[in-house]
Amino acid sequence: MRRSVLLALAFAALAAQGAPREEDLQALRSRIDSLQQELEGRESEKREARDALRDSERAISNANRTLAALEAEGQRLRAEATQLAERRRALERTLAERQAGIERMLAARYAGGGPDALRVALSGDDPSALSRTLHYLGYVSRAAASLIATHRAGIAELERLAGEAEAQHARLLAVERASRVDRQKIVAERRERRRVLERVAGEVRKSRKEIRVLRADEARLARLIERIGRILVESVPEPGDRHVTFSTLRGQLRLPVRGELTGRFGAPRGAAGTEAKGVFIRAPEGQPVRAIAGGKVVYADWMRGFGNLLIVDHGEAYLSVYANNESLLKQVGDAVAPGDSIATTGASGGNEESGLYFELRHLGRAFDPLRWVKLK
Repeated sequence: MRRSVLLALAFAALAAQGAPREEDLQALRSRIDSLQQELEGRESEKREARDALRDSERAISNANRTLAALEAEGQRLRAEATQLAERRRALERTLAERQAGIERMLAARYAGGGPDALRVALSGDDPSALSRTLHYLGYVSRAAASLIATHRAGIAELERLAGEAEAQHARLLAVERASRVDRQKIVAERRERRRVLERVAGEVRKSRKEIRVLRADEARLARLIERIGRILVESVPEPGDRHVTFSTLRGQLRLPVRGELTGRFGAPRGAAGTEAKGVFIRAPEGQPVRAIAGGKVVYADWMRGFGNLLIVDHGEAYLSVYANNESLLKQVGDAVAPGDSIATTGASGGNEESGLYFELRHLGRAFDPLRWVKLK
């Protein structure tokens, strides 16, 4: 009890702090990586059939995250290219109008044999009129020179925009080539996963029915969350403004993915009879998984029993847990806003159905997410 109170006080202190510096994020990533290596080291001597899926499922997740980043970059480049093309068209119209004006001015001067300054000065006209005429000629000459200089600057700007457009097109082609490579990589890794799954499917199904295995999975996640809690308590970000606190969002949250709710909190898990610490939402593979609230990613990796697993810290010692994903689109230290796409649904970790396993925890203890969400 005393330990829970201390943790609550520590998390409350952190809730008053703002966004961490880059050094703090790097330190957090380093500590989470060390924690992951420690957990894997402990289990390396107790290999399971599900572990055979780890490499291919991690590779699928990494390739999908890279592909998502490339697609976002491609969209940005295409939007910039559209804006660049609009600027070029507008500049071309302006240059055409300006050039037509210069041509009309020159044609009028040559056709009318317009006076120049020397001819006016030698004309013998009245001195006051002469002064006005020379002033007018100076004004016209300066205006013409300014117009021509502006036109030349416009031509130079048009050439610069043309060069920028070519460079933008080259970058877009490079992004599209990289995207094709990553799509091919995803197809190959999915093929490899199917091959491995066919080989170990029987053992995986058998292990998921053993109460010993399910309890070990639960204990593994609990240990991970406890260790993450310690790391977060020891991490002190810089002071700053704090957004809406998570504890005020009860009854306002949305489930992270659209689908069919097939597993509820506290319900027996399969034949083993252990109680579920979260909910399972059945959904087709590849559907976007969205952050239920703002926070920071504190874990994003493959874990035995949960596949590609992502955990978000929302402050006040509240964590949201997203498991069995095909892909993790965020990494440790990334900030997320409510509704951000953070993963895609799948059946990683040897899960029999495609969808999302979802938990909410406070001070390390799981509680029913359905009491905090709006189902309609």
